[in-house]
Amino acid sequence: MSTLEIIVEELKTLPPGKLDEAAGYIHRLTEISQVERQAALDRAFGCLTEEEARQMEKAIHEHCERIDPREW
Repeated sequence: MSTLEIIVEELKTLPPGKLDEAAGYIHRLTEISQVERQAALDRAFGCLTEEEARQMEKAIHEHCERIDPREW
């Protein structure tokens, strides 16, 4: 059984009040995750100079594989 399946089975045994409490906890974890992702993006924003950004864009354009969605 996967971790998710075990958790779901355990949740099924909770009384309604505890289930609401668990749902609130899960929601808070999701919010924290979103806040952490935004904070990481904020820290990275503007970390490259304009020249570094141009060089990175050029390297991506020249060296990264292109995928043709029509080939799928």
